Amino acid sequence: MDIECQLAQLKNIEEIKPFAEKLTESGFTPFLADTPEILQINVGRRCNIACRHCHVEASPNRSETMPREILERCLKLAEADTITTIDITGGSPEMNNNLEWFIGEVSKLKKRLIVRTNLSILTDERYKRFIDIYTDHRVEVVTSLPDYQGIRTDKQRGNGVFDKVIGVMKELNKRGYALPNSGLLLHIVHNPSGAFLPASQSYLEDEYRKHLLDEHGVKFNSLFVITNMPIGRFMEFLMERDNYEDYMAELANAYNMCAADKVMCRNTLSVSWDGFLYDCDFNQILLMPINSPISNIMEVDIDLLKGREIVVGNHCYGCTAGSGSSCQGATS
Repeated sequence: MDIECQLAQLKNIEEIKPFAEKLTESGFTPFLADTPEILQINVGRRCNIACRHCHVEASPNRSETMPREILERCLKLAEADTITTIDITGGSPEMNNNLEWFIGEVSKLKKRLIVRTNLSILTDERYKRFIDIYTDHRVEVVTSLPDYQGIRTDKQRGNGVFDKVIGVMKELNKRGYALPNSGLLLHIVHNPSGAFLPASQSYLEDEYRKHLLDEHGVKFNSLFVITNMPIGRFMEFLMERDNYEDYMAELANAYNMCAADKVMCRNTLSVSWDGFLYDCDFNQILLMPINSPISNIMEVDIDLLKGREIVVGNHCYGCTAGSGSSCQGATS
C-alpha cells in the first residue's frame, strides 16, 4: 500500500476524532517541540529479514541506504551540546557500509549511543564483527524480540529468527552485556503479535526475564513495550483481516493525556536515509516532514528547530494509547 493510500486511510474513519482535535481538548495547543535531545538516524531500509509488523517495510530487497556525506552531517549535528543521545536504526543498520566508521566517530563524543538491531543478522559471517564493534565502543544495543516463545517470534519475523537472536544474546552476555557493573546495556523491544494493546511493561519485563533466563540462560537490562503502529505492513495486516477500523477505535478510546505529554517527538529529531527531517520515525515513513523551512540535515541549524509545531495525524493515537509508546517503551 503506497503512502498516499495509507494517509487517506488514516484520515477517513468517521467514528474517530482527529488526533489534532484530541490534543486541543487536552490543552496541548499549540503542540510544540523542545530543543532536540535525541538524534534518531535511519541509516537505511535494507534488512536481512522482512517482519510482518514492520512499519518501515524493510526487507532484503530494499536498496535505500544513507550515504557517507549525510552521515558526516549527522555526526556534525551530534556534536551539538543539546544532543545527548544518538539513536541509530534501520532496516538492519549493519547493512549500511559506513556504519562501522560512523560508530567509531560517534563514540568519541562520549554520548549515549544506541543501535537498534534485530541481532539475527550478527549470525551472518559478513556482519559478525559488529559484536566486537558494539562491545569495543560500548554501544547500547536494543533488539526486537516480539515474544519470549520462539514459535510466536518466528511467526512475526521468520523461521529460525528466535534461535539466532538468543544465540547472539548469549554471546553478548559473554562479552559483559547486561551483567552487573559492566556498563554494557542490552535491551529488548516487545510489540504485540496482533491487533491489540500490549500488556503492562513491568509485567512483561518480569515474564521475559524469567523465561529467557530459566529456559535459555539469557540476561538483559530492560524491556521496552511498543504499540504496533497502524502504518506500513501492520496497516496492510489490519486491512487484510478487516480489522483496521476496530484497531484504530481501540487506540483512540485508550487515549492517555499523560502519555501525550511525554511522546518522543517532543525532544527527538528523526533523520531519514536521504537526510530529510521529521518529528519521529513514524512521520518519516508517512513522508510528513517537520514544520520548518529547514527540511534537510544538510542545511539544519538546531537552534531553529526548537519551538516548532509538531506534525500530527491519526496514527499518533498509537503513541498515546494506554501507557503510551515510544522508542524507549511505555511513557506513563
